[in-house]
Amino acid sequence: MIRVVVVDDQQVMREGLVALLGLIDGVEVAGSAGDGRQALDLLRHTAADVVLMDLRMPVLDGVAATRLLKRDHPEVAVVVLTTYADDASIADAVRAGARGYLTKDAGRAEIGAAVRSAANGQAIFAAEVSDRLVAALESRTTRAKTELPDGLTAREAEVLGLIARGLSNPEIAAELFIGEATVKSHINHAFAKIGVRNRAEAVRYGLEKGL
Repeated sequence: MIRVVVVDDQQVMREGLVALLGLIDGVEVAGSAGDGRQALDLLRHTAADVVLMDLRMPVLDGVAATRLLKRDHPEVAVVVLTTYADDASIADAVRAGARGYLTKDAGRAEIGAAVRSAANGQAIFAAEVSDRLVAALESRTTRAKTELPDGLTAREAEVLGLIARGLSNPEIAAELFIGEATVKSHINHAFAKIGVRNRAEAVRYGLEKGL
């Protein structure tokens, strides 16, 4: 079972998410909290795999809570679930360590998929969020090699952009008209150069470096 903690300052939303998660096979609600501080207190004595985190909350907001949670509980994945999908909110959440980002119009299937992906170490973003991430990444992939950080090639930066869109290796291969083995090679080289271990960390790196 995937243990999930729900964090949202709106009681109706929080209770609705708890009820929704209870309908998803393989998922159980480990607890809920009304702000980031309550969430951190809860996680001191409650085991969890994934935290569904709102962003705009009193006492301690979702970005600050995510940053502290990843410091104290690096094994717990954070999926942001918020009304806001502006560039600043997305960037702040990803930099803080969020592994996923959904908007509150997400349905049960999308939330369930995000929880499972996050628990398995994968990144997942709503389509509109992915589009914003990709725009930020792809707008700079035409830079000269000497302008890219850590020795990345333009192709490696392009692959990072497609990872941010949530594309699988076969889908990246189809998008770039190259073989899957070549895609894997680009990913391995890029990850080694930038010092990341998974796709969520790669997306965060891209935002931090302004790729």
